[in-house]
Amino acid sequence: MKFKINIKIRYFPTFLALVLITALCTISFPVTANIVKTQHIASLQQGKQLYEAERFADSVNVLQQAVTNYRSQGDTLKQAVALSNLALAYKKLGNLNQAQTAITESVKLFDAKQNSIQNPQVLAAILDIQGSIQLDLGQAEAALKTWQRGEAIYKQVNNQSSIVSNRINQAQALQVLGFYRRSLTTLTALQTELKSQPDSIIKAVELRSLGDALQLAGDLKQSRQVLQQSLQIAQKLDSPQNVSAALFSLGNTARIEQDFPAAIKFYQQAAAATANPTTQVQAQINQFSLLVNQEQAETARTLLPQIQTQLDKLPASQSNIYARLHLVQSLLKLKTQPQMLAKISATAVEQAKKLADKRAESFALGTLGSVYEQTQQYANARKLTQQALAIAQTINAPDISYRWHWQLGRLLKKQGNIASAIASYDTAVDDLQTLRSDLVAVNRDVQYSFKESVEPVYRESVALLLESQKINKSEKTLDKARQRIESLQLAELDDYFRQACIDTQTVVLDKVVDEDNPTAAIIYPIILPEQLQVIVKIPNQPLRNYAVDKNQDEVETTLTQLRQYILEPDRADEVQQLSQQVYGWLIKDIESDLQNSKVNTLVFVLDGALRNIPMATLYDGEQYLVEKYAVSLSLGLQLLAPKPLAQQPLNVLAAGLVEPPEDFQKFPSLPEIKSEFNLIDKAGVATKQLLNNEFTSTTLEKNVNKTPFNVLHLATHGQFSSQPENTFILAADGAINVTQFDSLLRRRGEVRSQALEMLVLSACQTAAGDNRATLGLAGVSVKAGARSTLASLWHVNDKSTAILMGEFYQELANTKVTKAEALRRAQVKLLKYPNYKLPGFWAPYVLVGNWL
Repeated sequence: MKFKINIKIRYFPTFLALVLITALCTISFPVTANIVKTQHIASLQQGKQLYEAERFADSVNVLQQAVTNYRSQGDTLKQAVALSNLALAYKKLGNLNQAQTAITESVKLFDAKQNSIQNPQVLAAILDIQGSIQLDLGQAEAALKTWQRGEAIYKQVNNQSSIVSNRINQAQALQVLGFYRRSLTTLTALQTELKSQPDSIIKAVELRSLGDALQLAGDLKQSRQVLQQSLQIAQKLDSPQNVSAALFSLGNTARIEQDFPAAIKFYQQAAAATANPTTQVQAQINQFSLLVNQEQAETARTLLPQIQTQLDKLPASQSNIYARLHLVQSLLKLKTQPQMLAKISATAVEQAKKLADKRAESFALGTLGSVYEQTQQYANARKLTQQALAIAQTINAPDISYRWHWQLGRLLKKQGNIASAIASYDTAVDDLQTLRSDLVAVNRDVQYSFKESVEPVYRESVALLLESQKINKSEKTLDKARQRIESLQLAELDDYFRQACIDTQTVVLDKVVDEDNPTAAIIYPIILPEQLQVIVKIPNQPLRNYAVDKNQDEVETTLTQLRQYILEPDRADEVQQLSQQVYGWLIKDIESDLQNSKVNTLVFVLDGALRNIPMATLYDGEQYLVEKYAVSLSLGLQLLAPKPLAQQPLNVLAAGLVEPPEDFQKFPSLPEIKSEFNLIDKAGVATKQLLNNEFTSTTLEKNVNKTPFNVLHLATHGQFSSQPENTFILAADGAINVTQFDSLLRRRGEVRSQALEMLVLSACQTAAGDNRATLGLAGVSVKAGARSTLASLWHVNDKSTAILMGEFYQELANTKVTKAEALRRAQVKLLKYPNYKLPGFWAPYVLVGNWL
């Protein structure tokens, strides 16, 4: 199965682990073997065999009878064991409430009858299952406590192997709870412990589980190293099953790293390393999926005959049902013959019914509906989708039902029923909101894709809402569309960090501009497939919107050119031409209203490729936008009530690094950092400085926790990319990863009451053309509870940076203006310098968050 963390999201589960794994450890009926002799528990053994054959419904029937028999006999030990295994079978069927009831009763029997004293290892194994079910239910804190209790028992009986598996589980719970550093510390310590153990099959399995956990935590380099160790041990001990499993995991890690040739090679090797036909077809389907996603259709098609032949030979099982559905999902992208797709999906439906697997049946029916949707047989598609939806709702599986609400919305739209389509999309979005913490904890590989599985739900919903505005104009509908695009931004941020980032009370921006700062307007451009929509909030006026007749490709082509030309000194005319075009899209229609309302600050909630463009560069033919307005960016929400920085004294903790560390020599030196710090001092700002060797991850953490400050200024190279593992800032002792940095700032919030008003990153850069890169830039500040971030979108001449930063602090400290206005004044002063008049020098600095 693909998703090894215990999260109820499965979408179309595919094949990450090639052995039975739940909760990132091998819990395949862990308790039957250690209780009494096999002949006395034939029903438990039969339940185990059915479970391992993936006949989960049959396993449930046998185990229910076993529970009844042991209860009537008064044998509480065997009853507890049967209940725990029953819970595991329920879990595989997606019946989490029944699983919870069974496992709770199992634990109570142990605690009440002193079985835990006589059979501690059995209790520990049962607790492993309970923790996995709790995590599935979103109860990460309870799961952590349960696993910690289990670990204590394993320590008492000196079961080192189970301690390793248990700690890997704990690391997953810590990650879901947001304790990334503790999670990584746990995993790193386990890596060290495993190195000292003699080679064995158990060690190979534990290393593979550890590698998969590191992959989920975003430490891909360590993941690959640990998985290679698992592979070497499996090869040394001649274990084809574990060789194939390690190769499979390596393929998934390489895929996330976007090393696609390596991923394909690993999948090929995984298929070749084992004689197990299920394993072979799983590896081939993952390879096929990757080739399709890489638009290598002809190569992918060469695999198809063998995959189909193998699938037809395999017996009905949950894994084989999902293999079929995963294949269909990839074939849909190829627009393959619908008859073949319908046949594969229909077989999956029949097998799911035969196995009484309701989750699989819902997936299969919905997928068959997708096939009919593609062939424009909307009535049949709708009927199948409604059947799939009814099953998903019956088993309380919002992770499935949101897909079918979404699919139903698409079908209703195509049938012209706009009102019902909007209602279906609304329900899909509501389901996604309830799944938020689960979505972001899912391993982002093979099948799960935010861009394919989540983002379109929001975008299509917004497009539908705005389309309905043509017939019936409503401010309520506009507000709903705006809130939905804001929810998408938040979901993207969650997905970026693989954690639900924002759970505190937020302040609506409308209230800020209507009451607290009535000279600011909010602009929400939304890039839709057929047009660019702009929603505008002007102080004390109703929301309005207007459409720009430019499709997504046209908009993104213009923005890509503009971002490229800004960095080329000989393209000044093209930059102004393109900037004027974007100005026309976003500002021209409301220019007179902004002036009449005395607006002096524009707050942009940017979407997609617009995030790569500094709005300050927009050009009206005579002036840049920054010459007329202060400019700020927002994710569309505020964590903390806005509070003007001008109302409090500035206390700056400044850390700078002139020369990059030895392993990062690709970054140039920053000799003007001392000048930058001197100019901040000259502005009269209280500053504590950590320069060069004084600036390490350890000294930064120490000072963040002990030094009183409300502004953290980092003058060092930083890199933001679409992947958190490649997003970092440099200190003298190496890179500080974005998740480590986030943990560091959040710990400060736990020990100090003074809010972090502003984070300044004066020498950072985002990957050009990467729409997700700025999520890291904005997210670090927002996630850690800082009110705002000032950062650069690309690396700039560090002398001009020093001048701009000096002017910025001068304005903040001495004129008591807002942060946005202080930045505007500093940028305008810099563009007056003959050497720095081009936007490439003054434009990249953006203020994200609270602009006051």
